[in-house]
Order: sequence, then C-alpha cells, then structure tokens
Amino acid sequence: MKIDKYFKEITKKNLEINLSNIQKATNLILKLKKKNKVILAGNGASSSISSHISIDLTKAANIRAINFNEANLLTCFSNDFGYENWIKKSLEYYAFEEDLIILISSSGKSKNIINAAKFVKKNGMQLITLSGLNSKNPLKKMGDINFFVDSKNYNVVENTHLTIMLSIVENVISSKN
Repeated sequence: MKIDKYFKEITKKNLEINLSNIQKATNLILKLKKKNKVILAGNGASSSISSHISIDLTKAANIRAINFNEANLLTCFSNDFGYENWIKKSLEYYAFEEDLIILISSSGKSKNIINAAKFVKKNGMQLITLSGLNSKNPLKKMGDINFFVDSKNYNVVENTHLTIMLSIVENVISSKN
C-alpha cells in the first residue's frame, strides 16, 4: 500500500467514527462509582492499546482502570485454563458486577475475546467492543456499545481503535472539567 493511500484511508476511517458512541462510552465511564473500574483487554496491538488507555484513564482522567498485560497472568491462566479462556478467567478473578469492560479485537473473532464477551454479558456487566476487518465478525454486536472499523488493513483498524479510545479519554477529561 502506498503511504499516501494509507494515510487517506486512516483519515477517512477517523472521520467515520461514530461520535454518538464516543459520547455513550464517555457517559458509561463517568457513571462508574468510585469503587468500580474500567478493565481493558486485547491481543497483540490491541493489548498495547489496552495498556495505553488504562494508564491514560488512571493518570489523566482519574478513573480506575486496569489491563491484563502481565506476562505471568497471561501465561499462567493460558496454561491452566487454555488460551481461549484466559481473559474470561481473569475477569472472573478481577471484575466486579458494576465494572466496565472494554474488549478489543481487530478481527472480532478471537476466541479468548469472544469467550470474555460472553462472560461479561452473562454476568450483567457493561461492555464496549472494538473490532474491524469483517462486518460479520461476532464481536461486532456483542457489546452495549460497539465500534466497528470497516477496513481490511490491520494497521488502519488498529490506528482507528487507538483514535477512538483516545477520543473517549479526552472526552472524559473535558467532561470532568
């Protein structure tokens, strides 16, 4: 892909972000009680986005947030419960009923993310999903709020997911001021 085409696609996808969903996600975060938190999880680059956003929410927005990117947690739970269940099992140990869960999967079909989403819904927690690549991916409709990036390019999907999440953080910060 030529770089100019790449930047045009990223710009186009960023302009297509559903601003109403940004506000709805912001409202879910702002409604959290002091004792509750945002929990973020993803694989690969989505895992990095989860780390980045959890720190920004905590430090810049004064919202309790965690992610599951500790190597010992991931390897222990994957070994003991299977890779497809490690996020679900982490949520069983760390999530409270009124926490907000954000699951990110570029493909929207990662088994560990889908199993975690099913657990979240079964247990009545709020869920925000971010996915892309294929409009028929199962994660796309599992959340209370769903962000889907209609692109076949992983980097475009991941960059747009990061922009969405940073926009939510910025909106939370400005709403608190």
